[in-house]
Amino acid sequence: MIKRSILLGALAAVAIFAAPANAAEGTDRPHRESWSFAGPFGSFDQGQLQRGFKVFREVCASCHSANYFYFRNLAQPGGPGFSEAQAKVVASSYQVTDGPNDQGEMFQRPGRLSDHWPAPFPNEQAARVANGGAYPPDFSVLAKARSYHVGFPGFITDAFIQYQEHGVDYIHALLMGYVEPPAGTTVQPGLHYNTYFPGHQIAMPKPLSDGQVEYTDGAPQTVDQYSRDVSAFMMWLAEPHLDARKRIGFQVFIFLIVLSGLLYFTKKKIWKNIAH
Repeated sequence: MIKRSILLGALAAVAIFAAPANAAEGTDRPHRESWSFAGPFGSFDQGQLQRGFKVFREVCASCHSANYFYFRNLAQPGGPGFSEAQAKVVASSYQVTDGPNDQGEMFQRPGRLSDHWPAPFPNEQAARVANGGAYPPDFSVLAKARSYHVGFPGFITDAFIQYQEHGVDYIHALLMGYVEPPAGTTVQPGLHYNTYFPGHQIAMPKPLSDGQVEYTDGAPQTVDQYSRDVSAFMMWLAEPHLDARKRIGFQVFIFLIVLSGLLYFTKKKIWKNIAH
């Protein structure tokens, strides 16, 4: 009887951990996408980052800030691949508040590479007033801050394959998740139905539509492509040195293997003539 109780308890625990990821949250689990930067040897696609920046600049930046994003980042290695001159042009197209001047007054000037991306609102309260009480989150680290519960044994598998793209999977799914609410579902005033948002009701209206942003590289101008590109750009915002980190990590791994071999043969040489 005791053994049976222990067995039933263990099965119940497994069932809890193995339950669908978002069952408790009442949301669907985002589909895992194929990202160029996934895996230990992945890297960012410069073309995709440039397209994602265009979507961010023309659509998302009207509501969302990116306080850790500086204009100079556009020209840094591992990023969208803009030249310093191009980054300067982008920066100078924005007016930045500076000062005080000799008269003790704040003034506006064209942006510089050393300036961070200008926020669309001066403070949180102003952002809430403009968005019906909702506060649009900062984009700087959102791709790493968002995720979804994987459950057992998925999180163990992810640890082995080094899958760390849950955040961008979720963001892409969220942008694609605006659908008509099921029959019998009541959506509160000012909210919008989204399949992947916890609770299904989100304050942000559908931000993207087909043909909204013009691409010049021949990429599809669809909501799916826009969502993928801006999600990848947000991943770069959250981890701008990802390419360098993976490259250095691989080099360190090779170094440790070589060092281990040298230490092994050194030990054998030193102790080969000594009786044990």
